[in-house]
Amino acid sequence: MAQPILEMRGITKTFPGVNALTDVNLAVMPAEIHAVVGENGAGKSTLMKVLSGVYPHGSYDGEIVFEGGARKFASISDSEGAGIIIIHQELALVPLLSIAENIFLGHETAKRGVINWFEAFRRSVELLKKVGLKEHPNTLITNLGTGKQQLVEIAKALNKKVKLLILDEPTSSLNETDSNALLALLQEFKAHGISSILITHKLNEVLKVADRITVLRDGRTVDTLDTSTAKVSEDRIIKAMVGRELTDRYPPRHAKIGEIMLEVKDWNAFHPLHADRQVIRNVSMNVRQGEVLGIAGLMGAGRTELAMSLFGRAYGQKISGEVLVQGKRADVSTIPKAMAAGLAYVTEDRKTYGLVLIDHIKHNVTLAHLDGVARRGVIDDLKELAVANKYRRELAIRSASVYQATVNLSGGNQQKVVLSKWLFSGPQVLILDEPTRGIDVGAKYEIYNIINALAEQGKAVIVISSEMPELLGISDRLYVMNEGRFVAEMATREASQEKIMRAIMNSWEK
Repeated sequence: MAQPILEMRGITKTFPGVNALTDVNLAVMPAEIHAVVGENGAGKSTLMKVLSGVYPHGSYDGEIVFEGGARKFASISDSEGAGIIIIHQELALVPLLSIAENIFLGHETAKRGVINWFEAFRRSVELLKKVGLKEHPNTLITNLGTGKQQLVEIAKALNKKVKLLILDEPTSSLNETDSNALLALLQEFKAHGISSILITHKLNEVLKVADRITVLRDGRTVDTLDTSTAKVSEDRIIKAMVGRELTDRYPPRHAKIGEIMLEVKDWNAFHPLHADRQVIRNVSMNVRQGEVLGIAGLMGAGRTELAMSLFGRAYGQKISGEVLVQGKRADVSTIPKAMAAGLAYVTEDRKTYGLVLIDHIKHNVTLAHLDGVARRGVIDDLKELAVANKYRRELAIRSASVYQATVNLSGGNQQKVVLSKWLFSGPQVLILDEPTRGIDVGAKYEIYNIINALAEQGKAVIVISSEMPELLGISDRLYVMNEGRFVAEMATREASQEKIMRAIMNSWEK
């Protein structure tokens, strides 16, 4: 029987007051796609940081064996030198450098301090061909979509002579086509003898490509499933992840829908840089008190652009149309005015736009409404503390205290902090853009309960999501968007994924 290319034995990692990993074991076979799954905070990222040398040898207990030999990685360069390459969810590319410059950054093809650009371009073409990219090596990263940027990251890994490729949530920002292409590439690497560790919350992708699945819960290994010898289902994985059956993915809705809260008429917006490119086209919509309204569509349909243009014209130019809140015309021309009108927008990118990651929970919760904790322009620290503790308790934010830095929270708890920030501003209409992106099934269920509670309080909630089952599970009504316009409207009880896709396809034919 073949020996594992990687064994992590009895890995234990502690931080002050927290056991992040306790006696974790992981074995990856040669030419295997091995998935590592678990709830947010289960220890997946910590385990990979131990493996890649971010947490150097000596800062943890246990043993790493790679290609039959004990390894004591002191840094990322040590693990990369052994052929272990990790690609993080936040891509480490320089936008204003070319593909070739990014591929060889830190590993330049140089002699006596002079870069051999001819060799760099030649080698780049070879690497791009392997990952299925046809772009010229001189193309700037900023001109590539997210899916192609992922492929550039993988080309960088191939240039470093990768033996074990670790991908952390590689498809979280990709559409279905790009996701499938990336998974197919992993299978192609497997055929060439490269092993992969796939960390993802998308269990359908796990079942599609993984040979084996290791499940972590509360910093411990709880199960390893072999997809070739046993029938493995999403429900089986979820039970191992959360420690219980999750019979209903979505909590029950008891909607009490009232009068129209927000109405948008003939809304138009153009691209912020290209004034001749119309992005939003004559959109009209409404959402009622106590209603959860879903907006479905493929990536690039214009959903985020619509939301941001409505929220203080945070996106676009030459914006026109009318917004009414509770029947009265509202001025949403700036973000403060949109907030004063009762709107709040929870961004899809919580780490870049939603949070100050280096700051603690208390400051993040009150950031959007400092007047609410100030007296004569001076922050009342005790009042701010009370507000932060209130939302930490009500939204069940798992942390040591409100003084914990948000960067150290799991994705689900970070999302709760962002929600807290906007709830404290007292909105009547909440626009939630991909509110469960990058969080596990257990944390998703908690977010769904929060959405239900907001609707029961009489607030109008708009949810934008790329996951059609999610929209069908939590919303009362749906708009379908394609190419910057609404192409269908339907009650959720009458909707299906097939009907949504049919509406999109039919709009292309017109």
